[in-house]
Amino acid sequence: MSILIAGAGVGGLTTALMLHARGIRCQVVEQAPEVREVGVGINTLPHSIAELAELGLLPRLDEVGLRTRELRYLTREGQEVWRELRGMHAGHKHPQFSIHRGRLQKVLYDAVIERMGPEAVLTGLKLSGFVQDEAGVTAHFTDSLEGTSSRTLRGEILICADGIHSMGRKRFYPNEGRPSWQGVVMWRGAAEWPVWEDGETMAIAGGLGAKLVLYPIAPAKDGKQLMNWVVNVRVADSSVSPPPPESWSKQAPLARVLPYARRFTVPGFDIEALVRGSGTIFEYPMADRDPLPRWTHGRVTLLGDAAHPMYPVGSNGAAQAILDARCLADNLAQSEHPREALYRYEQERLPKTAEVVRTNRKGGPERVIDEVEKLSPRRFNHIDDVLSYEDRKAIVEGYAKMAGFATKKTG
Repeated sequence: MSILIAGAGVGGLTTALMLHARGIRCQVVEQAPEVREVGVGINTLPHSIAELAELGLLPRLDEVGLRTRELRYLTREGQEVWRELRGMHAGHKHPQFSIHRGRLQKVLYDAVIERMGPEAVLTGLKLSGFVQDEAGVTAHFTDSLEGTSSRTLRGEILICADGIHSMGRKRFYPNEGRPSWQGVVMWRGAAEWPVWEDGETMAIAGGLGAKLVLYPIAPAKDGKQLMNWVVNVRVADSSVSPPPPESWSKQAPLARVLPYARRFTVPGFDIEALVRGSGTIFEYPMADRDPLPRWTHGRVTLLGDAAHPMYPVGSNGAAQAILDARCLADNLAQSEHPREALYRYEQERLPKTAEVVRTNRKGGPERVIDEVEKLSPRRFNHIDDVLSYEDRKAIVEGYAKMAGFATKKTG
């Protein structure tokens, strides 16, 4: 069997490693001229790290990422709503990692090249079309920079892991239109910063309409570590305003971001100074898409953000793509026919990811902050007087169970 994978992001590269581990040949094709470290921080949950650990990648992740110990939910004014241990500290068999997205991608890319050879990932080629027949898929790729040359590849199936603007998705759903947007813009940055707290803690302040996310994404060195921050603010009425263009490289001026960053308080941390010290600030619309009725059409299927782009809530985007990869690779290795494998993969993963997409739109586990801020817009004396411990626990742990990373104790 030979598999074509369009896209060398986290989902596509993990799929390649999973297939290789099962003795299935594959070819990854990426439209970017090179696989480089773009983006800022992400979190990867224990159930997805378990899959990467099985691939032997845990030592490399420890070199470039950070094992998260604790998560705190705060109001915009910095009052604590909830705190919990994470990863192995919470009883999981594997850690949660806070890591630079580009460094995670580089770990996966390097492993693919080492295990599968230098030609395992072709770059600078954009999927432009494909034709299916009874025996396989013929995929056509064009030069992504100039469009003056093309290349044709053949495989038994084609996996489109090419992101929220997936060509394969557009092919099967040409009238879907733009991604769904609720008027929220995200600004992201990172800077080398003095270690905060224990150097392994993340904080989320504020609800879905205005939120600050703060966490380190690299091991500490000489008293400093790379600190990642995100500010999400609803700045437009999405019913009348289209979302801004999505780009990994779109930059925002400090003057645009700083007034929003000043809205948040995290005890013991100077948010304004971190934002000022970050140098480059990136801007993205917070967008997703409605769940699809099906991902698979013949010998072509979708994976990761191409299948289920979701709001960056609950640390689930990369995690769900990794779980997709494991499920698809297992089914391709175990099924009698490739089309049976794609059917089984879709039957297992589509309902689960659709539920995550829908729940993330409501705020995911961070909805606990929304609920507290609704009930007590200003400062409170005791959190239990606003929302009981059991009610807060039901929101946070209910999400963990739904998304598949609850511990035995909570799940």
